Amino acid sequence: MTGCVYLLLFLASGLLMVRWLLPRHRVLNRIWLGLCLGLLMLMWFPALCAFFLKFSYSAHWAALGLLALCLGGAYLARDAAPLRPWAQPGETCPRAPLPSELGVARRMLGTVCFFLGFHRAAALSWGIRRESLRRESEETRFLRQLLWVLVPFLALSVWLQYTHVMRVDEWGNWNVGQSTYGDLPMHLAFITGLKNAPFPPEYPFYPGQQLSYPFLADSLSTTFYLFGWSLQLAAILPAVLMMGLCCFGVMVLYRGLTAGKRALVLAALLFFLNGGLGFLYDFDQAAGYENGTLTVVSRVQNILYGYYKTPTNQPDPNNLRWSNLIADLLVPQRTLLGGYCMVIPCFYLLFCAFSPMEKKQAREKGSWRTVLLLGCWGGALPLVHTHSFLALGLTSAGLMAYDLLHDRNRLRALGRYACYAAVAIVISAPQLILFTFRQALGGQGTSFLRFQFNWVNNPNGSGMRDFYFWFYIKNIGLPFIGLILALFEKSRQHRRLFAGAFAIILAAELVRFQPNEYDNNKLFYLAWLLCCPIVADYAGRWWRMLRSVRARPLIALGAAVTLFLSAGLTLWRECISDYQAFNRSAVECGEYIRDNTEEDALFLTGYSQHLNPVDSIAGRRILCGPDLWLYWHGISTQERHAEIAAFYADPQANLSLISKYGVDYIYVSSYERSSEDYSVDIKALDRLYQRVFENSECVIWKVPEG
Repeated sequence: MTGCVYLLLFLASGLLMVRWLLPRHRVLNRIWLGLCLGLLMLMWFPALCAFFLKFSYSAHWAALGLLALCLGGAYLARDAAPLRPWAQPGETCPRAPLPSELGVARRMLGTVCFFLGFHRAAALSWGIRRESLRRESEETRFLRQLLWVLVPFLALSVWLQYTHVMRVDEWGNWNVGQSTYGDLPMHLAFITGLKNAPFPPEYPFYPGQQLSYPFLADSLSTTFYLFGWSLQLAAILPAVLMMGLCCFGVMVLYRGLTAGKRALVLAALLFFLNGGLGFLYDFDQAAGYENGTLTVVSRVQNILYGYYKTPTNQPDPNNLRWSNLIADLLVPQRTLLGGYCMVIPCFYLLFCAFSPMEKKQAREKGSWRTVLLLGCWGGALPLVHTHSFLALGLTSAGLMAYDLLHDRNRLRALGRYACYAAVAIVISAPQLILFTFRQALGGQGTSFLRFQFNWVNNPNGSGMRDFYFWFYIKNIGLPFIGLILALFEKSRQHRRLFAGAFAIILAAELVRFQPNEYDNNKLFYLAWLLCCPIVADYAGRWWRMLRSVRARPLIALGAAVTLFLSAGLTLWRECISDYQAFNRSAVECGEYIRDNTEEDALFLTGYSQHLNPVDSIAGRRILCGPDLWLYWHGISTQERHAEIAAFYADPQANLSLISKYGVDYIYVSSYERSSEDYSVDIKALDRLYQRVFENSECVIWKVPEG
């Protein structure tokens, strides 16, 4: 209950602050911005206080003081303009019926019918003329479009989070989905390990190394875990909220970037249901039989039950790398989810603050309050998601270059960009210097940055696997061709929009920013976010040109299959995927450690198993985690690997390891006993230490103090 109240306090504060600072913006835009701002403050304020009070209850109560200060500042800086109403002058909304019980029932029925698009039934229920519905307010029309996209998206998000974040089955095992099998245990280790941890935090699975990985999306879940929520609920609810805000935000952003009502929905679908032409590989030569079964049926079964056999993610042999955004990024990559949830409002504010100055409405929305809020919001991104911060900076540079070439008020535009950049740099610099640069620019003596042309189509710079344009055509599909064709049209808005996207594309195509070259896709998808409105508007133009063609419905059906079949099969596969992460005995072991050992205890465990209940469930530090995570974070683990293996093989001869690192407990599970990496001397451990826990999965020995 305390966690719910705490969350609602921050969300309500965000709504109030946006109401005071940006009253000229549309109602639904303000609601979305306010919820995102509240969530951003909930990420940041407890973490700021944790530098003085640990990530504890005290830090969270102190964060309420920061929240009060921000509320007071927003009120003092409020815009005196009147609050923009739901319907602007000249727009009409359906009239309300009489306030009787029957009238209320009729109004509810009419509302349901209205948002489902049944206008005649809605008119009858409301008791008004059907013609008035054609003059519905723009906000009402947008709300209906939003619900058509948001409701199914939220339902899918809830299902995927429930099934993919340690779902407890009837036997007590903890299960995950295909996409979360690899990275989720790492995020759970951050969530549980940050509880009551001193700041700046260290890696829970590599103590002594500062945690430079952006951690605020995980510490958000730690907040609710600290308030007594279960680990599953603390991980799931913030993720569902962020996914909902991402969808809401994309719709709001595209509302101002697309030309038509249908283009808005199409652009959102192109972004979230990205796929490409990978399905052609799966169904090529699939008209016969295999082992008495239709080939096409066996191909579908291979997609649904194979491990990474979906049409959007087949690195070998087909070089399909344009993974579906929902299945392979938003659900498993919690840091990316937090970053996208927070960078989309920045894109919205960026396009509001720096819209062409000829229009009065643009000048009002682009007030100095918008510029300063954008600077503060953008400056807060590095510890939420560094790639999102980089993408925002690149997009801003691209827009600025375009505006300086085309805007008549160049000096005014340059001054506003400079103000925005100064605020963002001042806020982001400590994060970049103390965290990001320490890791990316030589934490282990080497830099993450290196030149590499054409992303994963040129693996490690060894040579291109596909011709340049064919790689993107087969991965992105028809929308890529549509984007190229659309850029030949004379649309200033589209070219300005692409200028922001092109800056991201150029950087991601030429520079590898992390050891894992695939991670540049986190930049590419934000560039694609800005390209989808261009493609949707161009598709709408062709659709209108085909108005007299009788086969237009068939063309639409063929286009829908080509655009969304790969994504549909991928999401279908993800919805039914089910893998066991921790069996019942491993969960029992992790819960024993959580409830019966000191919060700062250090465990010696095997280093190559990523499914480790000691750090993921119990939140305890382990001497060394798997290279599956640490290698890609630039951490060299060879020395600790050798020390751990030597200790397991001969504990008596390697007692110095215990005192060197201050190990408190020794953990041996079925994995350490069966792995070729270790030769565990159980008898020697029994002679030296006392067993404090034992079940069919693991044994724990306590190291005596001193």
